Amino acid sequence: MAIEKVKDFFKQYGMDSQIKEFEVSSATVDLAASALGCEPERIAKTLSFMVNGQAALVVAAGDAKVDNKKFKEYFKTKAKMLSPDEAIDRVGHAIGGVCPFAIKNDVSVYLDISLKRFKTIYPACGSSNSAIELTIKQLEQYSSYSEWIDVCKGWNDCT
Repeated sequence: MAIEKVKDFFKQYGMDSQIKEFEVSSATVDLAASALGCEPERIAKTLSFMVNGQAALVVAAGDAKVDNKKFKEYFKTKAKMLSPDEAIDRVGHAIGGVCPFAIKNDVSVYLDISLKRFKTIYPACGSSNSAIELTIKQLEQYSSYSEWIDVCKGWNDCT
């Protein structure tokens, strides 16, 4: 089970006890915000895409939407989300629990700048009923991200 892999991953940092598991689903931004009692924008949703034959994850704020034009400008390809089966096969997590932790080695992780406005955020932990509260610095450390990017819209008045 993917959540067990994520727990093992966080154990090496002494953070496994920080993972929250819910009796209810946290598979969507709204469900996760309700389960956590936080604002939806603080949910760090992890979106999985196929980019040049490889899986790529974009972690963005809950109120951000992928801007197809920005995505294509950055990645030089159209935004094509992975199917549920592809997410499991290529990333190692099922849709609703995709996160940038304990993933397959050939998966690239990108953090969208929509997250930078928060002190802490809540990404999933490999299941559709889990999350962990992390600072932005912790997210950077634990996700082994490639870089910060700007491929989303709708999260501020300037986009």
